[in-house]
Amino acid sequence: MATQNLTAADFGATISENPIVLVDFWASWCGPCRMFAPVYEAASTQHPDIVFGKIDTEAEQQLAAAARITSIPTLMAFRDGILVFSQPGALPAAGLEQVISAVRDLDMDDIRRKVAAQQPDDVTA
Repeated sequence: MATQNLTAADFGATISENPIVLVDFWASWCGPCRMFAPVYEAASTQHPDIVFGKIDTEAEQQLAAAARITSIPTLMAFRDGILVFSQPGALPAAGLEQVISAVRDLDMDDIRRKVAAQQPDDVTA
């Protein structure tokens, strides 16, 4: 599957409705972004079970701000709707494959327990 452009309108649904989603935050003027684009596109064809999204930080400034993007390119990985990886910088193909393998191999029950432990207790008035 090829990469797909994501916007604020479809970002949340894409994250929640797909088991694994990688998101590349980029801009057309960014040299490292342009270098990473073919690596990311090639990986998207090798892993058709993963959604490879791209967010143009110029067109989606509010979404980039909400994601706290301060450097591009930034790669984020979501598994079962949970952010499990976020790193700025262009990755070589081997590095991207390592990220994909690590995300696939995560123990999501353990991740969910950790996320739940970080949530404040439900306090009712």
